[in-house]
Amino acid sequence: MTYEEHLDEVTTLITEKYDIADDAAIEMVMLAQADDFFTGHDDDESICTLDRAHLDAKAVFKKYK
Repeated sequence: MTYEEHLDEVTTLITEKYDIADDAAIEMVMLAQADDFFTGHDDDESICTLDRAHLDAKAVFKKYK
């Protein structure tokens, strides 16, 4: 998946796994992006996988909730 698709998937997973509103999940992902959490993903889209999205959703939720 592309970098943008990965961010969308992480956002969706946060809303589904943690019963968070879309706006709150989007804000978490945007904060993570501003903190360069996804820098490697943008440089190497091969790490933008569904498995990685699950790991990233967990990490983003834990850090930015």
